[in-house]
Amino acid sequence: MISITNLTKDYKTKKGTITGVDNVSLTVNEGEVFGIVGYSGAGKSSLLRCMNLLERPTSGEIRVDGLDLTKLKGEGLRQARLKIGMIFQHFYLISQKTVGENVGFALKAAKLPKDQIAKRVDELLEMVGLTDKRDVYPAQLSGGQKQRVGIARALANNPSVLLCDEATSALDPNTTLSILRLLKKINRELNITIVLITHEMNVVKEICDRMAVMQDGRVIEEGDVYDLFSDPKADLTKEFISSVVSFDVPQPILAACTGSVIKVQFKGAVAGEGIITDTVQHFDVKGNFLHGSIEYIQEKPLGLFLMEIQGRPDNIHRAITYMEGRGATVEVILNGI
Repeated sequence: MISITNLTKDYKTKKGTITGVDNVSLTVNEGEVFGIVGYSGAGKSSLLRCMNLLERPTSGEIRVDGLDLTKLKGEGLRQARLKIGMIFQHFYLISQKTVGENVGFALKAAKLPKDQIAKRVDELLEMVGLTDKRDVYPAQLSGGQKQRVGIARALANNPSVLLCDEATSALDPNTTLSILRLLKKINRELNITIVLITHEMNVVKEICDRMAVMQDGRVIEEGDVYDLFSDPKADLTKEFISSVVSFDVPQPILAACTGSVIKVQFKGAVAGEGIITDTVQHFDVKGNFLHGSIEYIQEKPLGLFLMEIQGRPDNIHRAITYMEGRGATVEVILNGI
């Protein structure tokens, strides 16, 4: 669907050339929700804006549905962009136009007949839950409603790709969740490929299928969201994931532990099994939970627990071996043996 090869974007400044995107190669599959994560200045917005040539890359190739956008200009590029919708962080609605007029703006620019524009606007407003707001102005809307207008506008020309530039960063948590659920609904029902950039891992956890982590203009890690949450490799990825799944235990509590402290992770169906309970029952050890949770990522459970385990060294070793044999990943944080 989207194939990016050796993409570089340089910016000329008074202090010299700054590389915003540094030789990035990525593939986004048809029909998936792909997240690009990074802190401010990582290059994620520059990469996203290159995907529809709002910014023309310095070098490299961008193919959407097999078409190399970097080779297009003028009318050819305009036609290609019609199939790539974009949603912005700050909405960018026209304040002097009604909701219906904002949504229909792109259709009017495409010179569709008035009756077709009216019908399409009705369809889009129903899709985003704003049928009753057609004749009101943006100033009368909440932030979430404004973003729904932005989504409807981005869908006007039946795009195959939807680019989301920090689409929920200006919204409160409850509104963010409703917008993410709307995007997921659009993705599933219309089979629209969605690429979103964010610095919030909860956004990725909620709707993304795969993700890439950017730092200093480069992609430092990418893959299936569940795999990266359960086994991150790069330090920055671990840092981002810790904002959602944290194992920070106060040092005084760790210092008070007399046994071994272990981190236990369960993936998939194993997370629903009573492995820790079985371990304590079958071996002469005692378990003391310090921290634990089960997260649901891509509708699959990921169990994460931090616990103190006490007993004879051989029993502790047998208990850990047993848990690993049942499919758990066990890491010794503090060896009290």
